[in-house]
Amino acid sequence: MLAWQQNLQQQAATLAGRLLLDEPMARYTSWAVGGVADAVYRPADVADLSQFMSLLPADIDIHWVGLGSNLLVRDAGVRGVVILLKAAMQELELNDGIVTAGAGVTCARLARQVANWGYADSAFFAGIPGTLGGALAMNAGAHGGETWQQVVQVQVMDRTGATRWLEPAEWKVGYRSVESVSGRESWFIAARLQFAEGDAEDGIQAIRELQAHRAATQPIDQRSCGSVFRNPAQGHAAALIE
Repeated sequence: MLAWQQNLQQQAATLAGRLLLDEPMARYTSWAVGGVADAVYRPADVADLSQFMSLLPADIDIHWVGLGSNLLVRDAGVRGVVILLKAAMQELELNDGIVTAGAGVTCARLARQVANWGYADSAFFAGIPGTLGGALAMNAGAHGGETWQQVVQVQVMDRTGATRWLEPAEWKVGYRSVESVSGRESWFIAARLQFAEGDAEDGIQAIRELQAHRAATQPIDQRSCGSVFRNPAQGHAAALIE
């Protein structure tokens, strides 16, 4: 055990979350591959995560994982700390037409709930096999929709554990790319999203049709790569692969 691991273990003993040392990442990826991470933390909630972040040495790398879908981790493992949001950050609320969702909410759940609330344009989220946090980080999209088209504000946490809400204008958003204009290091923990008003039954039907299309065209019952390649400026990745 490394010295920083031992110190972190002692400091995190009183926290509500769970700290795992020398943990195989294969347990947390859809491909079931990946070597050992120095440390994995499963926070209980935002407050708990904030406390944990404040304990980390300034020179320790931090990696964030949601569902671990289509995530390729090398056999040599991961140095530093992995934050697992799969069971945390599950807030999903509707207030005055604005949807507030935690980074750990799956995109499929987000799509269904928004449709049930009677709003449109959420079906594409059902085609993204991950969590909202990952979708925000890469501007994930499917079937003509993109995550940041719906963003009103995002909540981020920095290395000290401090949180703040930021406007879309503070981010440079492109095709499967999101960068902070300020360059400050931070990670997404929640977002406020807005959708057009619609019909709940139409929204649910759109999700069903999308899921049926995926089932008919993709091996979703196998550990496949899925659609993980970025398209070139002209054309499609699939054509190049073929």
